Amino acid sequence: MDAIEAIKTRRSVRLFKAEPVATEMLEDIVDCGRLAATARNDQPWEFVVVTDAALRARLADVTEFGKFIARAPACVVVLCREAKYYLEDGAAAAQNILVAARAHGLGSCWVAGDKKPYADRIREMVGAPAGYRLICLIAIGHPAESPQPSKRSLDEVLHWNRF
Repeated sequence: MDAIEAIKTRRSVRLFKAEPVATEMLEDIVDCGRLAATARNDQPWEFVVVTDAALRARLADVTEFGKFIARAPACVVVLCREAKYYLEDGAAAAQNILVAARAHGLGSCWVAGDKKPYADRIREMVGAPAGYRLICLIAIGHPAESPQPSKRSLDEVLHWNRF
């Protein structure tokens, strides 16, 4: 699947098959996150891939809207060290991961992390040192659903020269 198709067909998937995701596929997906745009080439990110079911269940339990992480075969925890543009850089890496998962035929869903009350707890659960910020958690797996939420049309959001 080419990049344009992956971007245009990516949707948030919260229901996954029990089938595991190949390690090589997860490595390639995270590699795409590593190659994201970054301010001043700072590259503040670190990625923890959680495939252990018990740890995924504990992560899911502390989130507000990420209970489905427990049923996903993998969860990528995106963290960034303190840096001026940590949030922008981490979000760019997360978006690359979401698109790469789709390109591999997988489903994924972003679960908020930064500014959430559980952020430090999750950071500690995955063993990240102090000074790192949780950007998000990304559930990844073979989709067991094909969500088709409506998206605003291009005519509604595109402006030429002025708003």
